[in-house]
Amino acid sequence: MLTHEVLNQVPPITPFEVSQDPALLAGLHREGAGWAEAEVRELGTLAGTERVQEWGRLANEYPPVLHTHDRYGNRVDEVEFHPHWHDLMTVAVEHGLHAAPWADARTGAHVARAAKFYVWGAADAGHMCPVSMTYAAIPALRHNPELAARYEPLLTACAYDFGLREPSTKAGLIAGMSMTEKQGGSDVQANTTTATPQPDGTYRLVGHKWFTSAPMSDMFLTLARAPGGLSCFLLPRVLPDGSRNPIRLQRLKDKLGNKSNASSEIEYENAIGWPVGAEGAGVKTIIEMVNMTRLDCVIGSAVGMRAAAVRAVHHARHRKAFGAALVDQPAMRNVLADLVLESEAATTVMLRLAGATDRAAADPGEAALRRIALAVTKYWVCKRAATHAAEALECFGGNGYVEESGMPRLYREAPLMSIWEGSGNVAALDALRAMGTRPETVEAYFAEVSRARGENPYLDHAIDRVGKELADRSDIEYRARRIVELMALVLQGAQLVRHGHRAVADAFCASRLGADRGAAFGTLPTGVDTTAIIERAFV
Repeated sequence: MLTHEVLNQVPPITPFEVSQDPALLAGLHREGAGWAEAEVRELGTLAGTERVQEWGRLANEYPPVLHTHDRYGNRVDEVEFHPHWHDLMTVAVEHGLHAAPWADARTGAHVARAAKFYVWGAADAGHMCPVSMTYAAIPALRHNPELAARYEPLLTACAYDFGLREPSTKAGLIAGMSMTEKQGGSDVQANTTTATPQPDGTYRLVGHKWFTSAPMSDMFLTLARAPGGLSCFLLPRVLPDGSRNPIRLQRLKDKLGNKSNASSEIEYENAIGWPVGAEGAGVKTIIEMVNMTRLDCVIGSAVGMRAAAVRAVHHARHRKAFGAALVDQPAMRNVLADLVLESEAATTVMLRLAGATDRAAADPGEAALRRIALAVTKYWVCKRAATHAAEALECFGGNGYVEESGMPRLYREAPLMSIWEGSGNVAALDALRAMGTRPETVEAYFAEVSRARGENPYLDHAIDRVGKELADRSDIEYRARRIVELMALVLQGAQLVRHGHRAVADAFCASRLGADRGAAFGTLPTGVDTTAIIERAFV
């Protein structure tokens, strides 16, 4: 008698077409980047191959290793990566995910980049950190035109040139960020790193940074306290004369997820930096970088939610229980449809934000919308990602709790985007701050969501509720999360009503904005077209 015959197990999802995502492709065209569809599809096909999925697995299975000294005792401060990390980085940079939109005058360049980031992120989340940092560094670096002229062409070049060399000798550059300190965290005003001006116009930095993203980057933007106050500086790892800048890697962080990426603690031992922006304007300067990385936080969460929904649907289509395929059982259909709703809402609003990024320079209304919409969306979409990953994992039962399923990696990755660039309270309070200091952001928000008025009664009522919540200033910081959550849901609902699939829009508004709401996924009201919704996650 056979005891090891394999029955009722789900076939591998690979190879699959990551860009086979109707919400993504529709948004790509709607937001002005239809010209990029061929490249998005090419990259999505590559990301879903067995070979590239294995790159991501191995880069996480064998995380980076820090070497502070060489065999002879010389200080080297090098991080060794699995070879497939470099394969992942090479593809990302060659396709311009790191910074190409800043050198691309075509309409929709940032939307095209967001779509490519979205499909390629399905291969591995960790290497997208230095990709994102480089993208975000450009607008901040432009506060020093001389530095921008010197380094921007190399930061936007589509060449991944790993190694410790003087930046001007390389074919392309990667940038990192070094902001937070152990005593301050998100409160960067508490930073104690000092920057002392030198006669040649440089500054000498002394201090300890608690989190430095991508420590093997060619250069870093950092905050330090100069005589004129908290200021922003650019520090290359190798100085113009070829010597090493004394940036000491103390240890790598042992993180919950994001294992393929190196995050570190560092010491500046009289490290040399160049000012970016005026003394005392560090936060104002760096906020440009923060806003761009917040967009990538939203994209990263959307990537994870799409991957989780697709994998859950794939599992349910091929797994049987109690005499029927899981996907045909009513309770499971409710859960799967709900997961797809959350994913599509995130993808749709993400592309709208990328479109606003493209248009912000020439359109004050889009700039104002981007300011408030990024804050509220970053808060809500990134916070939903962890709950979404947990529910998708549960669709697999015990199989989802096993590393080989890939679901634990998605689950561990999910909370990061909610923490990165300001955790929940920081993002929610920043949204209130934006509305308080820039009233035009409120006008832009209501102008955007009101375009969907008259199409869905749940949405119309929720728009009115937002107005009432904002009119009541009592205990507004205490109510910050409640207000920002509602604003984010209304923004998502408005995008789906105007641009989404009818079944998706109706179900989202009824379940997220209606009175008959459940707290868990899988509590959609009756009458939802689950078939049409679930099919949107078929690959």
